[in-house]
Amino acid sequence: MMLSINQALSVLLFLVSVCFATPLPLSKRYLDYDSYKVKGVNIGGWLVLEPFITPSLFEAFRTNNDNDDGIPVDEYHYCQQLGKDEATKRLTQHYSTWITEDDFAEMAKTGLNMVRIPIGYWAFDLLDDDPYVTGVQEGFLDQAIGWASKYNLKVWVDLHGAPGSQNGFDNSGLRDQIKFQEDQNTQLLKNVLMHIIEKYSGENYTDTVIGVEVLNEPLGPSIDMNKLKDLNNWAYDYLRNQVTGDQVLVIHDAFQAPQYWNDQLTLSDGNYGVLVDHHHYQVFSPGELSRSMDDHISVACQQGWDSVFEGHWNLVGEWSAALTDCAKWLNGVGVGYRYDGSFNKNGDTSYYIGSCEGSQDITTWSEDKKNNYRKYIEAQLDAYEMRNGWIYWCWKTESTLEWDYKNLVQNGLFPQPLDDRQFPNQCHYGG
Repeated sequence: MMLSINQALSVLLFLVSVCFATPLPLSKRYLDYDSYKVKGVNIGGWLVLEPFITPSLFEAFRTNNDNDDGIPVDEYHYCQQLGKDEATKRLTQHYSTWITEDDFAEMAKTGLNMVRIPIGYWAFDLLDDDPYVTGVQEGFLDQAIGWASKYNLKVWVDLHGAPGSQNGFDNSGLRDQIKFQEDQNTQLLKNVLMHIIEKYSGENYTDTVIGVEVLNEPLGPSIDMNKLKDLNNWAYDYLRNQVTGDQVLVIHDAFQAPQYWNDQLTLSDGNYGVLVDHHHYQVFSPGELSRSMDDHISVACQQGWDSVFEGHWNLVGEWSAALTDCAKWLNGVGVGYRYDGSFNKNGDTSYYIGSCEGSQDITTWSEDKKNNYRKYIEAQLDAYEMRNGWIYWCWKTESTLEWDYKNLVQNGLFPQPLDDRQFPNQCHYGG
């Protein structure tokens, strides 16, 4: 990707505007993201279950080898099928073993400097009819923040699931509905956010916690965006004027176009310490899966260029090495894969692009395939470091390769050190 004259001029004008801007004093920020390039991982599948990350928890429900009938599709139904006592027993064991201090030590050794920790609203409070385990996760979160501090890792506390679900994804806790904007659900969401914002903006946390995320992946095309903006504005007001804290407030882009949030919570209006979180994947539609390697890289580089022109701090809070959607249950329990044409969800289908056989087993990969994955990872690193950095999804899984940072590092597909390049300067960025 060569830099056009217009693009170069735009970059120059943007940099000039930044140089002449009058930033708020650093005493009003716990972290200046312009002087701290985030290189992080998400701890997925821990305090919020995801079937594709820890399938063994869900395989315990299997009744036959022909289909996934009877297997809970999300954490809500996992807890509902077990009952609270048994669910509490199993999940407490999971929380105690899936992530330990050793994980944080390993993260630091690979050059990471930040960890994003998803947690659901149900960890703190419940709707009357919720089956979730509650009151257990917060202690593990606090322990993890302590481990992060020990190994000089920063933390985002990420509210990953809202009452009624904000996107209908299994990783919100409850699949196939979006009801978080109903009055009862919104009020509980705000109650939980008040607790999270107040607690993790306190002086005993802010050396380590450098951001609180209002809500992960609200599905913009399916919700009332004005209500979402109201929620973000409310959270900002609560943080600054009620808690009187200077914590960084993270808002997800809600899958909107680049620069969509430029006129919201702006510095020119006196709103400081706001960061926009982008999530970039290229595997959740047949069109994306059909792209050539050059096209995948071109798209990633463009995402980096888009970030340069945003008015807020911004980084890529989720991304992966995936070039297929072949990881078991990635698309959900019982849904299949777009890549091999087996995908079928509510009448939405795909077509055959390639075989999923061996997709997560590197011993079956050719050298060309390994090189392509390394090339794609490096391009994304270069693109996302154009601005404030990246957080990989995710630290580890039970059985995937494409989504497993530890596995990718161990197999030489993720650079070590992180700035090592076999395919340098793919995005032609000199910043």
